[in-house]
Amino acid sequence: MHKNNEAYICRVCGLEQSEPQWGEDGHSPTYNICECCGVEFGYEDATLTGIKKYRDKWIQSGAKWNCQQSKPIHWSVDSQLLNIPQKYL
Repeated sequence: MHKNNEAYICRVCGLEQSEPQWGEDGHSPTYNICECCGVEFGYEDATLTGIKKYRDKWIQSGAKWNCQQSKPIHWSVDSQLLNIPQKYL
């Protein structure tokens, strides 16, 4: 779908989103919640420090899905984390 467009990839967990979480301009957060890691776009992912802190906390707590019914059957946290754009690692 949008895997090659980083505007559609969660900066925390790498989940592909249905719309750009920071808007088409990259500067207007939607404040939506990621179904996977639960980050609120425009709040916890507003800075690189915030992104790393949230990601570490999410992984340390077992990388649980915020919305379990959306979790793919053969989901792999390691594969999904590879989607995160380099500048957010």
